[in-house]
Amino acid sequence: MRGKLLRWLLIPLSLLFAIDAVGSYFIAASLSRRVYDGELMEIARELALHVRRTGEAIGFDLESDAERTLLLDEFDKVYYAVRSATGSVVAGDPSLRPPDGFESREPGFHDDNVHGEPVRVAVLRTGADAGSGVPPAVIEVAETLGKRSTLTREIFIDGLLPQLLLILIAGGMVWVGVARGLLPLQHLQRAVAARSHVDLSPVTAADVPGEVHALVDAINDLMARLDDVLSLQSRFIADAAHQLRTPVAGLKAHVELALREDDPAQTRRALAHLYTGVDRLARVVSQLLSLARNEPSTVRAVTLAPVDLGSLVLEATKQWVPEAYKRGIDLGFEGAERAMVGGDAVRLAELVDNLIDNAIRYSRSGGRVTVRVAAHPLPSVSVSDDGPTIPVAERERVFERFHRLLGSGATGSGLGLAIVREIATLHGATITLDDDTDGVGNTFTVSFPEFRPTPPAAA
Repeated sequence: MRGKLLRWLLIPLSLLFAIDAVGSYFIAASLSRRVYDGELMEIARELALHVRRTGEAIGFDLESDAERTLLLDEFDKVYYAVRSATGSVVAGDPSLRPPDGFESREPGFHDDNVHGEPVRVAVLRTGADAGSGVPPAVIEVAETLGKRSTLTREIFIDGLLPQLLLILIAGGMVWVGVARGLLPLQHLQRAVAARSHVDLSPVTAADVPGEVHALVDAINDLMARLDDVLSLQSRFIADAAHQLRTPVAGLKAHVELALREDDPAQTRRALAHLYTGVDRLARVVSQLLSLARNEPSTVRAVTLAPVDLGSLVLEATKQWVPEAYKRGIDLGFEGAERAMVGGDAVRLAELVDNLIDNAIRYSRSGGRVTVRVAAHPLPSVSVSDDGPTIPVAERERVFERFHRLLGSGATGSGLGLAIVREIATLHGATITLDDDTDGVGNTFTVSFPEFRPTPPAAA
């Protein structure tokens, strides 16, 4: 960032200085030219005073001493030529070439070469006014460019040095300003780099520029979400260890018992207990994985597709008929002809499985469990059981992980209803718990948002 800011500030300053230097040079050259062009024209006017008419021709009566004095110059060579109206040289150096547009009557200047050296030439025409009595002639005065170059260089340097100093001062101030402006970011960078990997507390943004507050807020939001995810992972690991410890210990005890038994009948009995323990352990592992897979804070998105809730719940209910029969429970189904929802069919089937499993597990032997699907006013699925009525004070807590009602006597991990709530949350559904309509048992109801199918794209 510092390099980019310095480039964006110093490069334009340098370009501005370069453009200003070029402009200053041309201005200095123009000033020098105007000063010495004026002196050159004055010499031409002085020479014009010595042009005389001699009969039909013209003459030039400048004495040699006066000529030396007039043309004397300490730094440059000065040449002159006096021409008649026809272009013939009357006096002076014939190597001066007639200027372009010789017939023009206006005085002027042009650049040329004399004896191999670049010169500046002033041209003055006399006799332009026929009534003046001055014979028509062309006066040319040429001067080498030494003084002009020296004056141009002096003006250029004298004007450029203050500007260069100003640019250097401005560049230094920009450098210091950028460094001081980015100092809070450096402090922030050092503070973040010095943090422990387990420190996810918010980053302090007291001294950073206002433009960086949004970035700091985004970092703090990310830190908070990471803290939530890591907390969930830690809790999951702790929960898994807690839930697996008891079944594993039971399995170990049954294995040890089976190994000590010599009686085949006792061995088979121990193996039967071992099978029951393995089955329970498998269910706990399955529920733990399901809970982790459906955690809303870790699931990025759920693909919602049209699902016929009635058909899905009916198929799930059929899978639990043997278990209900084994426990002497009357499992019934009452379904709407068509109740469409937007959802993930696999997760919805898992939700229904956990509701039915919970109802069968806690219902009394010889009781009943009824599964219902309704299409109005909202698509919903409800499961009623004959288990112990859950007190109102406990109804919110039953959806917490590993929470189980005391004195129920049923085996379970306390994860089923937690999984149901997580899946319902992923689908934007709500779950409620009420007394059963006959006053015995409980009714769990999951209500889904109204399904609005996406219209087909236009062809």
